[in-house]
Amino acid sequence: MNWKEIQDKAREKLSPICKVCPVCNGVVCRGQMPGMGSVGTGASFINNFQALANYKLNLRTLHDVREPELSLEIFDYKLDQPVILGAVAGGKLNLNDCITEEELADNWLQGAQMGGVLGMTGDGPDPALYETGLNAARKYPGIAIPIIKPRPQKEILTKIKDAEKAGAIAVGIDVDAAALIHKNITGLTVEPKTLDQLKEIVESTRLPVILKGIMTVEDALIACEAGVAAIVVSNHGGRALDHCPGTAEVLPQIAGAVREKITVLIDGGIRTGLDVLKCLALGAHAVVVGRPPTIAAIGGGAEGIKVMLDNFKADLRKTMILTGTKDVKSVSREILYK
Repeated sequence: MNWKEIQDKAREKLSPICKVCPVCNGVVCRGQMPGMGSVGTGASFINNFQALANYKLNLRTLHDVREPELSLEIFDYKLDQPVILGAVAGGKLNLNDCITEEELADNWLQGAQMGGVLGMTGDGPDPALYETGLNAARKYPGIAIPIIKPRPQKEILTKIKDAEKAGAIAVGIDVDAAALIHKNITGLTVEPKTLDQLKEIVESTRLPVILKGIMTVEDALIACEAGVAAIVVSNHGGRALDHCPGTAEVLPQIAGAVREKITVLIDGGIRTGLDVLKCLALGAHAVVVGRPPTIAAIGGGAEGIKVMLDNFKADLRKTMILTGTKDVKSVSREILYK
C-alpha cells in the first residue's frame, strides 16, 4: 500500500464531499461545511496553506549533518517525530458516512501507536462521539489526548475526569469551536472561556491541559496565566472564522512570547515533513495534523496512517539534511528564506 493507492481509495469513499485533491489547499472545498471544507469564502483554510508555502528553504549541503535527530519528548512521551494526530470525529456528518466512529477512533490511535506519535480524539453534539474516543484510549493507553468542545464548565470538568479514567496522557479544549454554527444547531452548547474558567479547568486535573485555537499573543499570554501545559496555534482548520490569517503567519509572534513557558503546537495546512520543519523554524515545538491522517484512515485504516507518518518522517529527515539541521529540538530560523 502506497500513498497514491490510499488517496485513490479515500477519494472513492469520500466523493462527492471531498475530492482528495493532489494539492490540499482548500480552494475546491471552500465553504463546504459540514464536510472536509471550510467556512464562508474559505479564506482561512486557504491562508493556512499559503502562509506555509510563502516560506522558502535555504538549501545547504556543506556541513556534517548526516543522521539528524527527529525525536523529542512531549508530556513525558518520546515522539518518533514532532507530529501529533489532530482530533477528528463526526464521520457521519463530515466524512460521507464512509467510516464508523469506532473504526475511525481505533484506526487513529492504532496508527499513532504504530507510527510512534500521540493521537487526539474528538468530541461533538452526539455524546457517543467523545465516549468512542475514550473507548479507543482505553485500548491504546498512554497515547490519547481527548479534545473537548468548549462546553459549559460542569460538562468539561466531568469529561476531563472521564479522560483521566480512560488512561489519557493529556486533555484539551478546542476553544476555537466556541461558535461553530452547525454544532449549535444540532444541540451542542459551546461558549468562549474566561481566565477564571481556564484556571478552574487546569486545577481540576492532574493531566496536562492543552488549549487549541490560539491565534493572538494576547490569548497565548492568558493561556500561560491560566497554567495550561500547551497551546495549539489554530483557526480550526479554517472551519471557525472566515478571513483569519494563516497559522504560520501568527506563529512567530506567539512563539516568541510564550515558547519558553509552555509547549507551542500548530496546525493548519501542514501536508509534508518539509512543512513540519518550517513550523519548527517558526517557533513551534511540534505540529498537529488533521486532514492527511483522515485521508489515510479512510483509504488505508491504521496501516494507511502508518504509511502517512512514515512519509512525513522520511521527508522531514531529508529536509533536515538538506538544510543542515541537526535536531528537531533546535531548528534555526536561518533555514528559512523569505
